[in-house]
Amino acid sequence: MNTRKHPGVYIPPPLIYMAFFVLSFLPQRLYPLDDRALHESVVKAFGTLLLLICLLLSVSALRRFLLTKNTLVTIRPARSLETSGIYSLTRNPMYLSLVFLYSGLGIFIGNWWTLILLPVLIGVVQLYVINKEEQYLQDAFGQEYQSYKNTVRRWL
Repeated sequence: MNTRKHPGVYIPPPLIYMAFFVLSFLPQRLYPLDDRALHESVVKAFGTLLLLICLLLSVSALRRFLLTKNTLVTIRPARSLETSGIYSLTRNPMYLSLVFLYSGLGIFIGNWWTLILLPVLIGVVQLYVINKEEQYLQDAFGQEYQSYKNTVRRWL
């Protein structure tokens, strides 16, 4: 049995999203893509919807963590397994909310490269963060986590 006291994710996940967001400006500068479509009012409305979903998900997830006095810091041990509230719909509402924030902001700044890099960002988060967290939670909570994992999807 693994006796790790935390998931071993040393780079805070929001920093990963921010780094991808900032780095997406480089390809736009080197290989600019026409951004006119991203400035259409219907697209901006969609961007607003993404930001509202981000807010709903993140507030719901943070509320659960505050109620259970659990930690958001990925190098600290979990006090409990979050399975209710928003966590009954998705195992990763905070990372999902960051996807909506990243995408909504990408639309608002009008950078296609931000959106093009989204699958790479999700892959990095999946490999570097979520896989480590899932292994830690499996080790820490055993069958309780396995049952949760079998009934609630990772993303949506």
